[in-house]
Amino acid sequence: MTDISSILHGGYHHPLSRSWQGTTQLTKSMLIYPLFITDNPDEETPISSLPNQSRRGLNKLVPYLKPLITKGLKSVILFGVPLAEGTKDSCGTSASDPNGPVISAIKLLRQEFPELFIVCDVCLCEYTDHGHCGILREDGTLENEASVKRIAEVAVSYAKAGAHCVAPSDMMDGRIKGIKLGLIEAGLAHKVLLMSYAAKFAGPWYGPFREAAGSAPAFGDRRCYQLPSNARGLARRAITRDLSEGADVIMVKPAANFLDIISDAKQVSPDTPIAAYHVSGEYAMLHAAAKAGVFELRKAVEDVMTGILRAGATIIVSYFTPEFLEWLDE
Repeated sequence: MTDISSILHGGYHHPLSRSWQGTTQLTKSMLIYPLFITDNPDEETPISSLPNQSRRGLNKLVPYLKPLITKGLKSVILFGVPLAEGTKDSCGTSASDPNGPVISAIKLLRQEFPELFIVCDVCLCEYTDHGHCGILREDGTLENEASVKRIAEVAVSYAKAGAHCVAPSDMMDGRIKGIKLGLIEAGLAHKVLLMSYAAKFAGPWYGPFREAAGSAPAFGDRRCYQLPSNARGLARRAITRDLSEGADVIMVKPAANFLDIISDAKQVSPDTPIAAYHVSGEYAMLHAAAKAGVFELRKAVEDVMTGILRAGATIIVSYFTPEFLEWLDE
């Protein structure tokens, strides 16, 4: 005779009772949608390696976002894509240009969509002529102190323009403290959330993003400042450090291949919101597999997101956000 405690099927036979078994459930408020904003106001260019995604100028931004906000879009993260000749230099000067794509977009979105939560990625790679995330020494290595100072300046400029959240993705040592002090000095620390890409790993998953943002390194790679993919302990140390420097939210990137790091982040700080960035390569891979008939796209995407939530994430940055705005209503 079967032991009574071994009978589990009855607990999830019905669709509703199956939903009761889950400890996490995706909601629209958990989603942040990445946007690539260019300095060409009328541009709307599809990104070949990112299906259904485009670079957009300011004049195309509001018409694109209106229906998504009607469907329940709550938050976006802005990435600037300067295309005009001469806009890139060794220090990423144009990152904080008051007439540049990000600051202009912040002001436009605050005016048109007052309830939209605006996150700004803070990095120099899109704005430097060498494509690296900070300022370089003559030998091509990073000058960390100068990089932190510049990144903090950029973050504060976005906060002053009206960003609700600044999210440094550069992985410089000490940049969370530098930004926090900058926000305090500017009188903005009480109302601007600081989201740290604390555990951002080097690897092959960013190719489509670099095409979209024009941010590929001109030489070398980013392995000396982004984390090694096998460095679980180092990730925990980085998370702990950034929390001690004033991070309000911790992000893990990429997401699907680093579920253990998401879980670790939740263990390190169970009371801190944990974000996960389902990156461009992960997104493109799912599209490619679905196109090849490997699986149905929606079912696979929902399964991946469930895994990310189950690992401990409470915020997901995803290019699938527009689809989820519809799927979650069904």
